[in-house]
Amino acid sequence: MDFKSAHRACVAPMMQYTDMHDRYLLRLISKNTYLYTEMITTGALIFGKCLDQLDFNKEEHPVAVQLGGSDLNDLIESSKISEGYGYDEINLNVGCPSDRVQKGRFGACLMLEPEHVANCLSEMQNAVTIPVTIKCRLGIDDNDSYEFFENFVSVVKNAGIKNFIIHARNGILSGLSPRQNRMIPPLKYDFVYKLKKDNPDLNIIINGGIKSLEESLEHLDHVDGVMIGRAAYDNPFMLSEFDEHIYGQETKRISKAEIFDEYVSYMTSKESQGYDLSRMVKHLFGLSKGDPHAKAFRKLVLEAIRLKDITPYKSDLRQLLVN
Repeated sequence: MDFKSAHRACVAPMMQYTDMHDRYLLRLISKNTYLYTEMITTGALIFGKCLDQLDFNKEEHPVAVQLGGSDLNDLIESSKISEGYGYDEINLNVGCPSDRVQKGRFGACLMLEPEHVANCLSEMQNAVTIPVTIKCRLGIDDNDSYEFFENFVSVVKNAGIKNFIIHARNGILSGLSPRQNRMIPPLKYDFVYKLKKDNPDLNIIINGGIKSLEESLEHLDHVDGVMIGRAAYDNPFMLSEFDEHIYGQETKRISKAEIFDEYVSYMTSKESQGYDLSRMVKHLFGLSKGDPHAKAFRKLVLEAIRLKDITPYKSDLRQLLVN
C-alpha cells in the first residue's frame, strides 16, 4: 500500500492516551488504520534520555512518531533516533496549544513562523529516509483567515513537504485549555476542503470532531484521509469497520471478546517485562461502548486498576462484552 493510501484513516496522537499499549489494542481491531505516538518532545529524547517513550510493538506498523520541538539541531537528532527505532514516519507537531508547549516555543505558536517550520521540516527530511509530515491547525488567535492558513501551507509546501494533517480549528493560545481548544473554536472543514482543491498535489488529512465511519466517508469525498482522535479512544471498536469500508479489504471481523482475550495475553506478557498493568488496563474502558452492560464493564475495569490485577475479573469482563 502506498503512503497516501495508507493514511486514509488515522488515529490521532493523544497525550496520556495513545501509548504503545493503546496502539497495540487498536491494531487488534484494525489492521490498516495508521497509528501515531503521543507527542514526544525533543528535549525528553536528547536531554532527558527518555528513550523508553519511543518503545513500540512490531505489530503496530504502520506507526508514526510525533515530535514536539523547534530547535533545528534537536529535531534533526530526534528524527535520526526515531528512524533508528524503526518508525514508518516522523510527524512534527505544530498544533498543540498548551501553555507548556508555548513556553518551549513549539506546537501551535510555530504557525507564526512558517519559514522556520519549513526549514526544520526540510532539514529533518534530508536527515532521514522515512517520510516527514506536519500536523497543524488552521491558524492561531486572531489569525483565522483562509489567507493566513494558505500562506502557511504554501511556505511549508515549497520546502518539499507534501503531507499535511490539519486540525480544522483555530488554536487559541490564551484563555482556553487544550481540552477547550479541541471543542470551542469552530470547525471549518471548508477551509481544508478548499486547500485540497487549491493544492491537488498535496496529501491532505483532515482532523477534528470526526466521530464515525459515516462521517469519515463523507470527508473522504473531499480530502485524502481522515484522522480520528478522542472518538477512537472512547469507542475503539468503531475501527473494526474501517478495514473493509475505507481500505476495501475483506477481513474476518474479530469479536470484542476475542480482542479482550488477546489484549489480556498481551498485558500478561508485558507485565512480566516490567510494564505497569494499571496503565495497560485503562485502555479497555471504551471497548464496551454502546453495549447494554457497558457501565458494569467499566466498573470492573476500575476495580482491576485499583487492585492492580485483572485476573479475578477476566471471566466476568469477557461475559459482559456484546458484539
